Amino acid sequence: MHGPSALFALILHLAVLSSLSFGGFPTVLPDVRNFVVATNGWLTDQEFSNFFAMSQSIPGPNMILMMGFVGWKVWGIPGAIASAVATFAPPCTMYYVAYRLWDRFRDAPWQRVVRNGLVPVTTGLVVASGVVMARAADAEWQAAAVTVAAAVLMLRTRLNPFWMLLTAGALGGLGLL
Repeated sequence: MHGPSALFALILHLAVLSSLSFGGFPTVLPDVRNFVVATNGWLTDQEFSNFFAMSQSIPGPNMILMMGFVGWKVWGIPGAIASAVATFAPPCTMYYVAYRLWDRFRDAPWQRVVRNGLVPVTTGLVVASGVVMARAADAEWQAAAVTVAAAVLMLRTRLNPFWMLLTAGALGGLGLL
């Protein structure tokens, strides 16, 4: 565990990032990873990857759950609760206000321009998050090979991602990754 100042720093960082995250919280995962792993050393790359994998495998609000895991690692149960709240409260408040304004000006021509401009921004942030997670999780060549194979299959075929997840999970379960 770490002191209260660590929890405050984490909560503040998560609240700011959640306020900036276009396309959802996964778009700021590279910054979260840098803050909790590289800058503060609260987690290792493996722990960060494991928290991500666990939160993705459980139904529900997975990024809130993941930040709860991070907060738990930093400051126990109070840290988990505070981190989860810092992840969802700022954007929920902003989305509510923005929706009210968006609806009020629904016929304004600038709305189409804003929507079209946010598409490439969100796409780039999601791709960056994927790259960061792959780099953090692929510590050995076998894991990197599975990541590359999955990326190629996703880009070249219409294979359901479930089968790739099932295959990677089986390989990991057999100790091959």
